[in-house]
Amino acid sequence: MNPLLQDWTGPAGLPPFAAIAPAHFMPAFEAAMAAHRQEVDAIAANPAPPSFDNTVAAFDASGRLLNRIEALFYTLAASATNEALQAVQREVAAPMAAHASWVAMHQGLFQRLDALMQQRAQLGLAADQQRLLERLHLEAVRAGAKLAPAARARYAAIMQRLAELNTQFAQNVLADEAGYRLILKSEAELAGLPEFVRAVMKQAAVERGLEEGAHLVTLSRSHVVPFLTFSARRDLRQQAWAAWVSRGEHEGETDNRAIAQEILTLRNEQARLHGYTNFADYQLADTMAQNQAAVQGLLKRVWDAALNATQLEREAVQAAALSHGFMDKVEAWDWRFYAEKVRQARYALDEAELKPYFPLEAMVAAMFDCAQRLYGLRFEQRTDWPVYHPDVVAYEVFDQSGAHRAVFLHDNFARVGKRSGAWMNALRWAHRNGFAQSPVILNNNNFAKGAPGEPTLLSLDDVRTLFHEFGHGLHGMLSETRYERLSGTQVLRDFVELPSQLMEHWIADPTVMQRHAKHYQTGAAIPHELIERIKAAELFNQGYETVRYTASALVDLAIHALEEEEAPDIVAFEQQTLERLGAPADCGMNHRLPHFQHLFVGDSYASGYYVYLWAEVLDCDAFEAFKEAGDIFDAATAQRYREQILAAGNSQEPGAAYRAFRGRDAHIEPMLKGRGLIPV
Repeated sequence: MNPLLQDWTGPAGLPPFAAIAPAHFMPAFEAAMAAHRQEVDAIAANPAPPSFDNTVAAFDASGRLLNRIEALFYTLAASATNEALQAVQREVAAPMAAHASWVAMHQGLFQRLDALMQQRAQLGLAADQQRLLERLHLEAVRAGAKLAPAARARYAAIMQRLAELNTQFAQNVLADEAGYRLILKSEAELAGLPEFVRAVMKQAAVERGLEEGAHLVTLSRSHVVPFLTFSARRDLRQQAWAAWVSRGEHEGETDNRAIAQEILTLRNEQARLHGYTNFADYQLADTMAQNQAAVQGLLKRVWDAALNATQLEREAVQAAALSHGFMDKVEAWDWRFYAEKVRQARYALDEAELKPYFPLEAMVAAMFDCAQRLYGLRFEQRTDWPVYHPDVVAYEVFDQSGAHRAVFLHDNFARVGKRSGAWMNALRWAHRNGFAQSPVILNNNNFAKGAPGEPTLLSLDDVRTLFHEFGHGLHGMLSETRYERLSGTQVLRDFVELPSQLMEHWIADPTVMQRHAKHYQTGAAIPHELIERIKAAELFNQGYETVRYTASALVDLAIHALEEEEAPDIVAFEQQTLERLGAPADCGMNHRLPHFQHLFVGDSYASGYYVYLWAEVLDCDAFEAFKEAGDIFDAATAQRYREQILAAGNSQEPGAAYRAFRGRDAHIEPMLKGRGLIPV
């Protein structure tokens, strides 16, 4: 009677969320893993010679019950977790890693894949079939299938231990974030905070049952950044900054320092088993960049330009501090506060003036309108469909012919039990292998919810995040691949951010903003002169933001490039690396190592935090194609982009996919101009 093991016959095949309890997951995982093992054994034992259909396509179609349960479980673990789910997450981590290793290293299956790989030129395969064969074979090799028996056993043990450590790392960060409370009770403690900031912090206090009149600052980015930007209380800014940057670095049960160190040590052993001298070389071999030199070349060019830009910004920030009577050195917890003073003085741009034009509901309508104008999609809210939390809004997505295209679940608010950040994931990928399956795509954000009866007002940064994740969502919703393993965002890591970052360009366009950004009280469209001020100010503080991002990317690459068997103390290494780079302490980093979830909650972004910048080269160049067409909604350009990038998923090599869209490789200059790092 386990609902996870039954057919999901409800609306759009969505899970019966209300019927599912944490206790259902472990037995369901065990049953699904057993079923998957039987499927793999059957493929390997097939007496017929290996063919694409009986081996590659069959392997792509295997494990669907396990994939379904796993996708649901990790959705809940990230977005609506509790102690019971976290206990299951810890319990299942090692068995799932062991199962993945068993499948990848299955010698009978691998021998069939290997035989097909050797004769692939003679098989008459379509391009997507050859791509699938090559990807499955490569992934098996990179997971240890070619290792000697003793090495395979050690490799599997490493992967099991890494899964346990990754899980603990994530839960520790969540615990530190959930456990922190900066409670503001008096007007003196609220000094400098605009009404829109006070409103969200008051609502956070109400949601957590704090006393009447209290305001709460959590470690959600949508709380911390506004607080650091507007609070006139330097002592409280310092408290909030210290808590934000020290997540995962506290003595006790949530200390991530030793966990990250062990992860790094095991990763280097993993790389050595494959014949690489360090993990960065192993990881980058399966990317567009391919090697450290290519990544370092990009990061170094941006780093040097960003340091120069930051020095000019520092002078302006320090001058603003002096003009407000602050005589000391501007520290990291001061920068945003005085940068906002510069922005207001230099560009007459005030966040309090902007936010009323960006209510969440209108911005969601804006992104849906852009999707309709570009790709003919229509989004219809379905209040009768099951969701896993009351915050989640379900939509049925229709294509231009009126046919069902996808399900889109939108989960926008920060809350207890939800990890920080923003992300896209899928409960179901699109494919046509065996039968046609439409996708179920989720977008998660962490916006601070408005008070009851009041709209949630977004900052410009929030709006960009909304559109960014929707770009990932479109990549999943518009996928038209035959094979599930090639569907949607399952592409190389330094290509996956292209659709997300490209989507940000539309909300930055003045015509789109004028059409959708309307004052939530008066209904008046955002004035042209305010848009002009936004455009004039958009390059301000870009040096600061670029330094913060690039510092994190350089530290990531450096620590994964170490060749010693034992990883160093991560905090000491981070500090030494920043000093060697000449990183300015008053800027800080996007993510410090003790809470760097991109790196240590799985390895997808390990040695790969650079990918946002790599993809920015692509997205800025891609948007130039729309501008060159004379209309950012140009139908022919949108169709070409949809076919070659969004619909294609991982069915062709990403460099070839981009050239098929653009007619050439990407140029770096639009990205550098977009960040203000070279003259326009």
